[in-house]
Amino acid sequence: MFELLIGKHRLSSPQDFENAPDDLKSFEKEAFDFCKDWLSDKQSFELHTSGSTGTPKLIQVSREQMESSARATGAYFGINPGTELLCCMNTAYIAGKMMLVRAMVWKCPILVIEPSSKPFENVPPRFDPMFVAMVPLQVEASILSDPQSLQKLSFLLIGGAPVSEKLQNKILDLGLNAFQSYGMTETVSHIAIAPYAAGDFIYEALPGVELGQDERGAIWVKATMSNNQKVQTNDLVEFLGEKRFKWLGRADYTVNSGGIKLHPDLLERKIESIVTTYFPESHFFLIGEQDEKLGQKLVLVIEAPKNLEEKASILHNALSSKLTKYELPKSIYLIEQFKRTPTGKIKRLESFKLR
Repeated sequence: MFELLIGKHRLSSPQDFENAPDDLKSFEKEAFDFCKDWLSDKQSFELHTSGSTGTPKLIQVSREQMESSARATGAYFGINPGTELLCCMNTAYIAGKMMLVRAMVWKCPILVIEPSSKPFENVPPRFDPMFVAMVPLQVEASILSDPQSLQKLSFLLIGGAPVSEKLQNKILDLGLNAFQSYGMTETVSHIAIAPYAAGDFIYEALPGVELGQDERGAIWVKATMSNNQKVQTNDLVEFLGEKRFKWLGRADYTVNSGGIKLHPDLLERKIESIVTTYFPESHFFLIGEQDEKLGQKLVLVIEAPKNLEEKASILHNALSSKLTKYELPKSIYLIEQFKRTPTGKIKRLESFKLR
């Protein structure tokens, strides 16, 4: 049976959603309003895209698309009615909204808590969630603060951003039943899932999802959850069969340096352990900078104080022993604070302009 647990309230029937309780916080009111619209049979919803298929924008998605996505995910994991769900994502965005849809479609109780880096701190003892969706930042913080709660989960779905190799190894070491998702707002959440294992993630498309590539090697998706429209992405992939693929990175991040194509997303995982040795608390990214000779040159950008340039020079020497001459960043820039989206993703181009 579907139940929405927010604050002190347990709500389930359409009558429960006629009037919002007076004591709801803003994030609770967001969840209440969406469930009210859903239970009143609203057929279309407005969502903010994240930019996977181009410039972020507002789009309309249908009830049928969201139901289809929830049913496909439920079938993949074999979710039974009554399974307790935890929503620790912002329900203003697709990831949080889809947790609510899953609860209503699967007929499950769902606890909605304020999004934070340590969600289990806000889960009452009487509630025992079995299915949770998180972003990598939440997983990393929870491993440090409450690994036992993660180990109790039947299904931990991770998405929203690529995970580091370090975090991937931590998840494997703890034996978490974790899965990496691949999707976008236009397909109302994920269309493919990869179980956590050593090495590269191998994604498998959900039932009813058709996949293909454009001339760049970027994946396109067609499914009921995309309203049966072909959605072209900027994500480069390598197909391992009709329904299975490896993600290589964003086409718009690809750096063409003297005719050599470099994929920053893959190289970032390759150098992560070295970068974090010298800058353990810093985020970083690789990007192409215009160059008269090469067209573009690969550079490393680190979120760190500018007075650490000597340490950056030492790091560069360390990287030279790990990377080929083509992969080695030609420069390292230190930027005090990156620009980020409301969901915490680094805005690479805007951040790079701060150098």
